[in-house]
Formats: sequence, C-alpha cells, structure tokens
Amino acid sequence: MLHMKKMSAKLLLAAVMGTTLVLSACSGGSGGGGTGGDAASGSESKSDGGAAATNDAPKEKVVVDFWVNQFEESTSAWFKKWVEEFNKTHEHIEVKLTIVPGDAWDQKMKAAQAAGKAPQVYTRDYGKIVPAAMQGQFMPLDEYVDPAIWADLYPNVEQFVLYKDKHYAYPMLVEPSAVLYYRKDLFQAAGLDPANPPKTWDELIDAGKKLTKDGVYGLHIASNAVEFSWTTWGLQMNSGHQAISEDWSKANLDAHYESLIAFYKRLYDEKVAPAQALNGYTDMADFGQGKVAMSVNGSWGIGQLRNDYKDILPNVGVAPMPTPDGDGTKPSATLGGWSFVMDGKAKNPKEAGEFISWFLAGDPEIMVDYFRTSQFSKFPPRKSVDEAINADPQAQSDEVRKMIAEKIVPYSLAEPTYDWAISFAFGSAIERAIQGQSPAEALAQAEKEINEFIAKNDYASKKP
Repeated sequence: MLHMKKMSAKLLLAAVMGTTLVLSACSGGSGGGGTGGDAASGSESKSDGGAAATNDAPKEKVVVDFWVNQFEESTSAWFKKWVEEFNKTHEHIEVKLTIVPGDAWDQKMKAAQAAGKAPQVYTRDYGKIVPAAMQGQFMPLDEYVDPAIWADLYPNVEQFVLYKDKHYAYPMLVEPSAVLYYRKDLFQAAGLDPANPPKTWDELIDAGKKLTKDGVYGLHIASNAVEFSWTTWGLQMNSGHQAISEDWSKANLDAHYESLIAFYKRLYDEKVAPAQALNGYTDMADFGQGKVAMSVNGSWGIGQLRNDYKDILPNVGVAPMPTPDGDGTKPSATLGGWSFVMDGKAKNPKEAGEFISWFLAGDPEIMVDYFRTSQFSKFPPRKSVDEAINADPQAQSDEVRKMIAEKIVPYSLAEPTYDWAISFAFGSAIERAIQGQSPAEALAQAEKEINEFIAKNDYASKKP
C-alpha cells in the first residue's frame, strides 16, 4: 500500500507542479441549514425565485450558510472578499459566511446539527472526507456541478475526495504537514553549518542541544496528544506502513513506532524542546520572536513568517523534517489540506453546488489570489491555477517554494482515512512517554486501545 502511495506522491510532484508545486454558530434567519432549518418561503427554494414569482416581482434569494475554519487573518479576509463578490454577481443566491475557531468547531457543529441548522457548505480536511462519506454525512457533488471541473484537478489530489466513484468534496489546497525551519544566524553562532541542516533524528537532537542557550530553546515541535496524533503521520509511514494493517483488522505498531515514541521522549527529556509549549504546533510565533532556533511546522509556516516576521527572513533556512536514517526519499510529512463539502442534508444542493463550483473551480484568479495571500506557502490542486501561478514572478523566484516542491512533496503521502480514534491512540502514547512512561509501555497500551476499537466497531468491515 505504501509503495503505491509513494508512487502516487511522485506523480503528484510531476503533475501538480510542472516545474513548481501544487501546494464557522450558524447563521440564523430564513436560510435554514443542512439538517433541515426552515426555508424563507416554507418550501424548497428554487434558483429562479420559485414558480409563484412573477416577472415583475423580485426574485426570492436562496440562502446558503457557509462555515469555514478560522485560519490566518489574511485567509479570513480572503474568504470575506470573495463571498461578497459571489453575492454581488449572483442575484438569486446569498451566501452567509461564518468563521469558526478550530477549538470551537466540533461543539458548534454538533449544536447546529442538533438544532437542524447545520451549514449547507463547509470546509473539511482531506482525512475526514472518506469516513464521513461512508456515514452519509456529506452529499456527493457530482449531480450539482459541471463534470468538467474534475478534469482540472491533478489526479492524485482528486483521489482524496473520491469514495465509490463519487466526489464528496472539491479540493482547495494541499500542504505538507512537516517542514524544518531554522535560524541560520543561530546555527553559525553555535558552530553549526547553516548549509547542512540536520537530516537524522540524532543530528536534530544534537543540534538542538547546541542551540539551547541564552534563553533560546533548540526546537519547537508538537507538544500534546492531539498534535502528535496528526503531525507524526508522515514519520509513522516512514516505517513502510500505517498504524493499522492494510485490511484494517488489527494494529500494526512495530519497532519503528516504538523508536518514534522514543525520539519524541528524547526531545523533551533532553530539554531540546520546552517542557511547556510556547504556542501551538501550527503557530510560528515562538520562532518568529526568536524564542526557539528551529521549528517543525507545516509549509504554511513560511507564510506567517513573511506576513508577520519579515525582519528575520534573511536568516531563515528551510529543510525536510529529519528522518531516522536521513533518507530523504522516505516520507516525513503528509499532504494535508482543505476542501469544500456539502452537508448530507443540504436543503439547496443546486445553489450550494453552484457556489462551490464558482468559488473553487471557476475563474483561476480567485484561487491565485488566495495563494498570493498565503505567500505561496500552500499549493493548488488545479492545473489551471498552477499554470497561472507559474507565470507569477514572485512564485518563480521563491526558493522556499522550490525546496518544498523538490524535496518534500514527492515523498509526502496522503493522510490516513481511518478513524481519528486510531490516530489519537498513538498520539496519546507519545504524550504518556513524555510524561514518564517507557516507550515500550506506551506502545503496548496504544496497541491495546487500537485493537479494542477495531473489535468493538467491526472495523475491518468498514475499510473503503
């Protein structure tokens, strides 16, 4: 399975970049929601304003509630800008945008669903698409969009949103989950070669020790069970397989998984990383403020540095996340990203589909504007958008983008599609080891929890 995925990742580089890279409380009122809120007229709205409308009467607008996760401020501004543009150019549809903080998403979504007011369109990451599609939570888009929009996607990314030959989302972006950022000036001051960043786990720990001085820590990295659960997917699959067997019948945690736990335990036991995280994994503030000399973060991190910490950019180096043996052709990251989905009980699928098509699959300039906003730290899944970016002088001269394109994306894999409970079991094992449990004990407990989950849920029968 991993060999096939690695081949797919290489195809993604060839296809997705050419010579470059492809990389929320509900709105009330009359619009209703995905799970059955009241429509303005009390019956299903139609895009032509309803059969009862006369030629002289104003057409009744169909309201589509749209929730997005809260990302960077620049991304929120981009969403607002283009939702406003859609509403100006579509007299029969009004999209109501709600931006939801990540830590409040689950609670707000569950409350909205319970009240029958879930949004009709919302953002979802790739790892959740297939499991949700299996449970009927999303509506296939195929009936409500022009079939031609799928041809513009790079084939490997299209696979992220397919289940039983139907498309359950439209991709917005892809981004590697793990990149090593480092301060070249601090490397020099510590007697390290900025042109030769760490390639192995041992080298990373050694460099981190030398860099930890004068109130500066050596490394920012994931620091809790939730973060460990997803940020280590790439390094988990560096073993050649996922955390469960290919047939989803049992845990598959071998010696590599134990060594991965031991690696994180060393980072904290040897005080390379601060015992108390200075900020979350996805935030580059500690690095930008000079509180850490190295940071493992996603490709989006360079965008934050370019927006908020321009003064340190000349001293920022970027490299692949180190691996056990330094083999850069083995995975150290996954290709995550975001998409738009349609709720399984959306009341206005035609209008929701029109919005998704216009926003993500329409004029390439909409998405080019997004990638400019993100400082080209994320990458397009569409060929036409990639071609437009290739013509941008800023993108052409971006050495960080080039490095990620050539040295990380070709070997990055798709995120696992199995249940989050499995990922969380392993992430919790790393957290327990950092808190004092031995790697072997932590691994054994994770294996037990995963096998119990598989047995309880007859999980082998649910493999896509």
